[in-house]
Amino acid sequence: MKIVAQITEPINKEMELFEKKFRDSMSTKVALLNRITYYIVNRKGKQMRPMFVFLTAKLVNNGEVNERTYRGASVIELIHTASLVHDDVVDDSYKRRGFFSINALWKNKIAVLVGDYLLSKGMLLSVEHEDFDLLKIISIAIREISEGELLQIEKARRLDITEDVYYEIIRQKTATLIAACCSLGACSVKPDSSDVETFRKFGELCGMAFQIKDDLFDYGAEKIGKPTGIDIKEQKMTLPLIYVLNNSSPKEKRWLINSVKNYNKDKSRVKEVIAFVKEKGGLSYAETKMNEFKNKALELLNTYPDSEYKDALGLMVSYVVDRKK
Repeated sequence: MKIVAQITEPINKEMELFEKKFRDSMSTKVALLNRITYYIVNRKGKQMRPMFVFLTAKLVNNGEVNERTYRGASVIELIHTASLVHDDVVDDSYKRRGFFSINALWKNKIAVLVGDYLLSKGMLLSVEHEDFDLLKIISIAIREISEGELLQIEKARRLDITEDVYYEIIRQKTATLIAACCSLGACSVKPDSSDVETFRKFGELCGMAFQIKDDLFDYGAEKIGKPTGIDIKEQKMTLPLIYVLNNSSPKEKRWLINSVKNYNKDKSRVKEVIAFVKEKGGLSYAETKMNEFKNKALELLNTYPDSEYKDALGLMVSYVVDRKK
């Protein structure tokens, strides 16, 4: 946790105030909804997305943020939370960060409605304050997340994902939201500056590295909140697997595809697949690609003058690829 404390140090004051504003932005007259949103707020994660918003805003604006920055961070967190609530319903998942998911405690119907509520609260927060430029950034992210999820489902049926299609899926599914955080941070304080696009790209590169790191967890032995081999069980084509499929003999390829398609619930077969992917260099290839994205993000960051916010964002990029869960 030491690195997280270092990252948040320059924005501690903002994060504290943000938590209060975020809690207020969820309030409602419906008692059941209040109970559920209270539960959500109290089991929050590391809040990486608001951290990206505040650090970017402070970096491009000489350490200053404004009310738009707080609203932007709240909107991002509302929409991200909505997408997680909906994801748990779609994936039939009963745990989230070690806690019961909303659908596990209150059933699918309520979980979908809560997700919808959070989504509408996020949109209204922008509309009521006429933050239309911020709303556009966020709306594009929501559209891309949905497209990425559907593209993944479509391709998983055929298991014919190329590396390029894989990058497009993770760009839309994961990287687009981190890109939105960073461009929104810049846009909240310098609406028409080139910083908005620079930090969109920066966030996208961080997000790509982040997702590849997640893929690698699937092949690890450590307990990281999701069991090893879960992506294989769900027939998700991750980078290590794609690389090995493209670099195997026809016989090996047939065995791999057959294993993922027809034996993905067989624990010993999944273990064999994991061992084969490791042996064929799938993990080291994915690590190389992850570090390429990380280094490109740091190159963009290095075009800015030195500051504690720049240092914290640099630490954030490193944390993305070095984290243990």
